[in-house]
Amino acid sequence: MSRIQGLSALSAALVSAAAFAAPPPVNMHPELKAIAAAVEPSNLHATDVALVGFGTRHTLSTTTSQTRGIGAARRWVRAQFESISKGCGGCFEIVEPSQVFTGPRMPKAGAEVKNVVAIQRGTTDPNRVIVMTAHLDSRNADVMDARGDAPGANDDAAGVAALIETARILSKYKFPATLVYSADDGEEQGLYGGKIIAQYAVDHGWNVEANLNNDMVGNDHGGNGVYDPHTIRIFSEGTKANETLEQAAYRRFHGGGVDSPSRNIARYMQALADHYLDDFHVRMVYRTDRWGRSGDQVPFLEQGFPAVRLSESQENYSHQHQNVSVVNGVKHGDVISGVDFDYLANVTRLDAITMASLAMAPPPPFGLTVKGAVAYDTTLSWKPSPGAVSYNAWWRETTAPQWQHERGAGDTDSIVLKNVILDDYFFGVSAVSRDGWESPVEFPGFAGSFARSPKLGPDGKPVNELYPSLFKGFSGEPIGQPSWRKSGDGR
Repeated sequence: MSRIQGLSALSAALVSAAAFAAPPPVNMHPELKAIAAAVEPSNLHATDVALVGFGTRHTLSTTTSQTRGIGAARRWVRAQFESISKGCGGCFEIVEPSQVFTGPRMPKAGAEVKNVVAIQRGTTDPNRVIVMTAHLDSRNADVMDARGDAPGANDDAAGVAALIETARILSKYKFPATLVYSADDGEEQGLYGGKIIAQYAVDHGWNVEANLNNDMVGNDHGGNGVYDPHTIRIFSEGTKANETLEQAAYRRFHGGGVDSPSRNIARYMQALADHYLDDFHVRMVYRTDRWGRSGDQVPFLEQGFPAVRLSESQENYSHQHQNVSVVNGVKHGDVISGVDFDYLANVTRLDAITMASLAMAPPPPFGLTVKGAVAYDTTLSWKPSPGAVSYNAWWRETTAPQWQHERGAGDTDSIVLKNVILDDYFFGVSAVSRDGWESPVEFPGFAGSFARSPKLGPDGKPVNELYPSLFKGFSGEPIGQPSWRKSGDGR
């Protein structure tokens, strides 16, 4: 065994061992096994080949050609959604929201950016929405080159292939919540497609419970020779991008910097992988994205919606944003040969079972509070979650990455954890349906659901109903954004 192979095996073993205590879901559902088994690598390959066949999918490329450019690619994706919808009796509403943008990577006069979106309405709670995104556009070494070839096989035809395959499989099921599949344009020019679909969610009153952004999810061979077909990285923000100064003050005092709703979506996905996928694991990364880079999940975060980015475990930088060429014996360019479709199939399985599990489960509890200062017991209280028939309390050491302890609370709105001292742990609660579908864990206070829908006082500022006295004398510092977020450098 080579040194690199040995390191890969050790890494996989460590990933498996690290998942010693998984958060929800704890109930096994045969439906998720069936959904995972339905993913076909050959379908993913066919989609990738078709998208690469358009030559370039640059946002500013031709929209009139039937065989080349972003316009042809959009029409092809729409045709796939229409075919899937026909097979499920018209279960998809297909929309193409668009907007004209100007910016550093756009013409001075602006250009239209258009997404292709399939909406699978929920049966009983359609305003609860889970969104999957991947970007359709591609680029080469020159971000403004709209004519030259830019195959984009991995960045991000692979993500779009996962999107369409997930839509195909989940169209055969009905879910209480709504599922949305968005093929975004304009990501490479400034995250514009992400901005369009996130704003569309706001304009249509969607309660987005999660955005799963798939961007570069098809490669398992690093440019440094490391090979890892067993792991997907999931990036998640620690604190909410739109948290207020009051929320930041609460978090600094009580903790919660690693317990945003997005972070608990990532934990949820790690548990699903461990329960339902064979030798395929999630490696959580405590960052919004890769260092200095960004993706279409960021506009969702900026709107206050939970969102994560899925990205391959090993990147080959010679294949990213490059013209197809050979330089000093090194192959450059994002071509089909750089995509492992068996690896991509596992990523797609994770997408599909996550979308399904979230859509079947009740929403996380709202208004979770915790009490127990100067006491030996801790009391958790919450407001009922629609569709839930029971709840589970979770807690962990403040330095533990995953939830470690669980106790059923039954059909109540509170639980007393005897001899569990509030000072020593982080706490959360999940909601469970009659059929055993379980929500992600909700964290108490500003870091959790309270941050999604704060109560406003007469002055229009959020009111802290949980610990109002703690804010006397607190002052917060302005929260700045790094320059890459402002420029929207999508990769």
